[in-house]
Amino acid sequence: MSRLNRTLPWSLGIGIVVFMNSSGMNILALVIFVLAIGHTFLVKRFQHWARRYPEGSLGENVLHLLGEVEVVFGIWSALLLLILALIDGAADAFEYLESRNFNEPIFVFVILIICSTRPVLEMAESLVQTIARAIPAPRPIAYFFTVLTIGPILGSFITEPAAMTLVALLLLERFYSKPVSNRFKYATLGVLFVNVSIGGTLTPFAAPPVLMVAGKWNWGFVEMLTMFGWKGALACGLSTLALIVRFRGELADIQVDSAGKRLMTPVWVRAVHFLVLVGVVAGAHHPVVVVGLLLFFLGFVQVTNEFQNPLRLREGLLVAFFLAGLVVLGGKQTWWLEPLLTRFEALPLYLGSIGLTAVTDNAALTYLGSLVPSLAESSRYALVAGAVVGGGLTVIANAPNPAGFSILQPAFGKEGISPLGLFSSALLPTLIAALCFWLL
Repeated sequence: MSRLNRTLPWSLGIGIVVFMNSSGMNILALVIFVLAIGHTFLVKRFQHWARRYPEGSLGENVLHLLGEVEVVFGIWSALLLLILALIDGAADAFEYLESRNFNEPIFVFVILIICSTRPVLEMAESLVQTIARAIPAPRPIAYFFTVLTIGPILGSFITEPAAMTLVALLLLERFYSKPVSNRFKYATLGVLFVNVSIGGTLTPFAAPPVLMVAGKWNWGFVEMLTMFGWKGALACGLSTLALIVRFRGELADIQVDSAGKRLMTPVWVRAVHFLVLVGVVAGAHHPVVVVGLLLFFLGFVQVTNEFQNPLRLREGLLVAFFLAGLVVLGGKQTWWLEPLLTRFEALPLYLGSIGLTAVTDNAALTYLGSLVPSLAESSRYALVAGAVVGGGLTVIANAPNPAGFSILQPAFGKEGISPLGLFSSALLPTLIAALCFWLL
């Protein structure tokens, strides 16, 4: 019996190694991915546990770290890489890591920093105010409608991460900072996430799930506008109108004008910010260009410090870490995602794509679809439409969501945003978008 006790651990260890070196590694990656998703729904619980420990203690700091939704996928991807290195060797782990494409995390990090600066916000706010004044409605309602419709649609031109950053900051300053109910905050958050996901479909370069397939499937500006864009714009308007009708009493009492006059930045400072923003968008797939422009931009901000607000470096870093972790974990999920994408007809694929988007990044879904040459045109539409429609259900569903989550998180108190609260608040705008994209 003692001999069995000595040999059993070695036998189990050998079995685990053999299993992991075959299909077991894929299964392990799926298990870690599922655990990471479960972790995102428990971040509030970790924050609650952290308050039981003395401030500054190890337990308090560790639990606070685990309670930050942006670090979830980074932590679990690090675990996956560690296991991969222990089983297959460090060389294979590094080879897998270097095979991943981190252009999107880098781009989102840089674009979030640039778009959260005072000159860019002033330009966006001026556009929103100009359009809001032309709407024949009370000022709070007109401004709210413009922010949640025109803002996300702008994402088709300045990219979705930029639109998410701009709209979230405007909502934080003009609405979330006012004495409004949590119900209003969650309902607005759900509409924001869904509208940004569908609002970037007017062009072939702004929405990550569209960008993954547009080139391979020859979808240009005309195809995007006629197949997706106008439907997305309509759904944005309908969801926002439904939200306004529901909370018209709270909206009527909000003062949206800024307190006092602020010194506007000079035109030449705005022009430099705008040119850098255009350069980053144009070079989104070239990290050397993006990082080079960021370094120039950081220097320019220091020189023009009197016209700047503090840079949101922390938020940008957290969001980039989140997306990078998602890239690492997502790369090991193709073995089960790809068969699902090729098995269904158009309507089941559409509904399945909406559902799968809630638990994985929508760009990953469309990328897998682009690898299937036999995918019919109707299935291609169903896949992409479902991916953008479901992009607001969870924080991991769409690449810009962590940016909005990070910006608006402080407005929800100590426990922050509840993933379940976000999911439930996004159901109605998701249903509206789903009907528009499928029936029209």
